[in-house]
Amino acid sequence: MAKQVSLPLSEKVARKNTTQRALDITLLFLLLSLLLYRLLSLSNHGFVWLLAFLCESYFTFNWFLIVNCKWNPVDFITYPQNLEKRLPDLPPVDMFVTTADPVLEPPPITMNTVVSLLAVDYPADKLACYLSDDGCSPLTFYSLVEASKFAKLWVPFCKKYNVQVRAPFRYFLDEPISSTSAGANSEFKLDWKKMKAEYEELCLKIEAASRKSVPCDLTAEFAVFSNVERNNHPTIIKIIGENLDDVPPLVYISREKRPKHPHHYKAGAMNVLSRVSGLMTNAPYMLNVDCDMFANNPQVVRQAMCQHLDSKSETEIGFVQFPQCFYDGPKDDPYGNQFVVSYEYMGRGIAGLQGPGYSGTGCFHRRKVIYGQWPEDVEIQARNHTSIFNGKLADNELLIKAFGKSKQFSESVAYALKGKKSFSNNFSNSLEEAFYVASCDYEFGTSWGNKIGWMYGSMTEDVMTGLMIHKKGWKSALLMPKPQGFLGCAPSGGPAAMTQQKRWATGLLEILVSKNSPIFAFLNGKLQFRMLLFYLWFLSWGLFSIPELCYAALPAYCIIANSQFLPKVQEPAMLIPVSIFVIYNLLTIREYLKTGMSIRAWWNFMRIGRITRTSAYLLAALTVVLKLLGLSETVFEVTQKDQSGSDGDETKNGAIKFTFDESPLFVPGTTLLLVNLTALLAVSSGLRQLAAHDVGHGNGLGAGEVFCSLWVVLFFLPFLKGPRGDEVGVLFNQTIAID
Repeated sequence: MAKQVSLPLSEKVARKNTTQRALDITLLFLLLSLLLYRLLSLSNHGFVWLLAFLCESYFTFNWFLIVNCKWNPVDFITYPQNLEKRLPDLPPVDMFVTTADPVLEPPPITMNTVVSLLAVDYPADKLACYLSDDGCSPLTFYSLVEASKFAKLWVPFCKKYNVQVRAPFRYFLDEPISSTSAGANSEFKLDWKKMKAEYEELCLKIEAASRKSVPCDLTAEFAVFSNVERNNHPTIIKIIGENLDDVPPLVYISREKRPKHPHHYKAGAMNVLSRVSGLMTNAPYMLNVDCDMFANNPQVVRQAMCQHLDSKSETEIGFVQFPQCFYDGPKDDPYGNQFVVSYEYMGRGIAGLQGPGYSGTGCFHRRKVIYGQWPEDVEIQARNHTSIFNGKLADNELLIKAFGKSKQFSESVAYALKGKKSFSNNFSNSLEEAFYVASCDYEFGTSWGNKIGWMYGSMTEDVMTGLMIHKKGWKSALLMPKPQGFLGCAPSGGPAAMTQQKRWATGLLEILVSKNSPIFAFLNGKLQFRMLLFYLWFLSWGLFSIPELCYAALPAYCIIANSQFLPKVQEPAMLIPVSIFVIYNLLTIREYLKTGMSIRAWWNFMRIGRITRTSAYLLAALTVVLKLLGLSETVFEVTQKDQSGSDGDETKNGAIKFTFDESPLFVPGTTLLLVNLTALLAVSSGLRQLAAHDVGHGNGLGAGEVFCSLWVVLFFLPFLKGPRGDEVGVLFNQTIAID
């Protein structure tokens, strides 16, 4: 028995990265050398040299921050086979799914996510699934009801045959596959055909309902959706599938919304989910996933519990994060939104610090951490056997002031802070109080969104929430099992990807300039110094647009003005920028090849990176500046989700489509392209002597500027065919078409 108790649940293993460190440091040394050269020769050059120095200073600082993040990569390894040997009574887990728009986030995607969560390999009586519908859509509720009926058949089927991919839309893409010895027999094949027919019928029902102006008769349980407006309706809570033995209970929630009340986007929805679930199940652990991120690994809950329940995790680990991975990415990732290399190097490196940031989906939280508990509170509570909140004894008066006036909910909070496994499993008895805590004015005068729950004040509420957890001294863990824990659908096109990047960059920059800045978290909290450097790199994405835009415009300006921002070819100093260019590109190519990606994928990453930084990030920075000046407010934009089951977004001839429209996202890139083409045309036509005579510079034009201008044109070549009236469907991967 003693041997069983000592069985490990998880371990943290450091990775060797000597070569990577050497290349990173070499590049940092070369960048510093270039800055020193510019300083020493600054008096001999004009404004262009100074501008190049300022841009390169930012690039050098940014690279220093990147090296800090990548320096100590680690792996978190879990042993779910040991979990029940160590802990026969597994803790309950509440699972949250959020959706906001039935058009941009089609119900079939959401239903597959819900069904995959209901079917995970974990005791059904220890799970409960809550769906937050911020669109207050009868179609979403109708789809959920139908999906719950399908789940009664799907969940036993998955567990009987040990199905690995438990999202039906992905599972039925392949031939019948079972992981059990009975998988090849006729019974399995018969059951497989029946399940596929049931799933197809479910899809047909949802599709037929979506084509109607009203998806179903608004009577009986659907009557609450009569005459409701998306942003003006009372709370709607429906309990589906309670008291089933094989399938976890399912709860539909559409929180109250009124025109003059702030709703705080996803953060507000998550806080309502935590309160309603606190009344109904009050599980000590909470999983939240976006509506398009299905459970791809049936062991995902057990793996997270291995990390949460390990010996030291109770006072160290605040949340366990799974990476955002995608199933529908086009070949070679032309939109640069797969994040494979980023998680492999940056993600594992940050995991070696205080832990990864919270990315808003695929994350297992401790309820008491979301409720504001500090690590030292856990130790004090263990000694005194009392409930601690923010370093104070959590009496009823303190809890009501912080968490709201619901006494029943305050009792559930006290249970959670004491570490008790559950509070109530009677959904019906909690329903009346659940309506109260989901009302839009419940949070007035409380600490929700400020000190407890998901934080308000940014469109990237997930990052701010994770930052506040790290500020208290909690660590986090990054789990990257095989197969990946969760898979989702990436934005379905270039503009959608840039819109998403703009939203992220805007929210991140909002945090950087707010009172919740990581600088204050380091000075006044327990955020580690190297973690501060990570957050500075992460939150300043929007600021990167300014030096990137200036540097991309420098070659064209120098050609037209017949000046230089690089050393002359015959000067020894020219070896510094050449070495930086060669080593950086070889380094990034190496990273892509080591993660199994192609050189074409690397080029796509390089290109979309420049396009995004000079367009989406630039608009994000301008948006935050206007907000700080009080001239406008930021607007949350939901990203279009693609419900196709294919693994790509390709045209008939295999090339990727990049749709151009009137969006201002396309203005900076188009301008850069036209300016650099004009400069190159001036060189090829011999007009540069005229420019030199007009400007009066005698330095002459260098080959370095011409090469850099060509390099910029290659990056922005997709924009060459873009701005042509109303024409869309421009080939984004024109120069290296995907086969």
